Amino acid sequence: MKIAIIGKGNVGNALCNGLSSKGHEVKFGHRDPAEPVADAAKWGEIIILAVPHNNANDAIEEIRAYADGKTVIDVMNAIGSNMDLDINCTTSTAEETQKKLPKAKVVKAFNTVFAQNQSTAKVGTEQLTAFITGDDLKAKQTVAQLTKDIGFDPVDCGPLKAARNLEAMGNLIINLAYNYGMGSKIGYKLVKA
Repeated sequence: MKIAIIGKGNVGNALCNGLSSKGHEVKFGHRDPAEPVADAAKWGEIIILAVPHNNANDAIEEIRAYADGKTVIDVMNAIGSNMDLDINCTTSTAEETQKKLPKAKVVKAFNTVFAQNQSTAKVGTEQLTAFITGDDLKAKQTVAQLTKDIGFDPVDCGPLKAARNLEAMGNLIINLAYNYGMGSKIGYKLVKA
């Protein structure tokens, strides 16, 4: 697939490595004038928003004209200055993205995985779970396949409003890593009996 990644930080680069290694075409959109966000969004069949939450509005504005009908993967976590969840529990970054892009098919994914593990879907030899939420079943199935391509075990967690749970999980694992000394070589795996 042709995948536009908006944001060229650790997350954007990790997802690029993971997806391109499995044969997907990737094009970055970035604040660098050499890689315009709008050009990438226009080109991509799927758009991944991999920008810091405080840059979301600018990125969304730049992709708005090209997002209608496309799957937009929201990877963002709203983390405040004290590593608190910087969004109230009655919404999520994904729901806010959907409000701003009402004709896009927003799916929440990848936000519970540290960037260093996003290209391999593993911590050590352990396969990680990719938790996915969204209101469009076909879009979720497409994203689930992308996560499978990288090596994740995808789990459909329900409608987009369930992204509130995933963003709390993202906040938790970030705090475990950095405030509680566990480091970033940790990840979530759903164990099924």
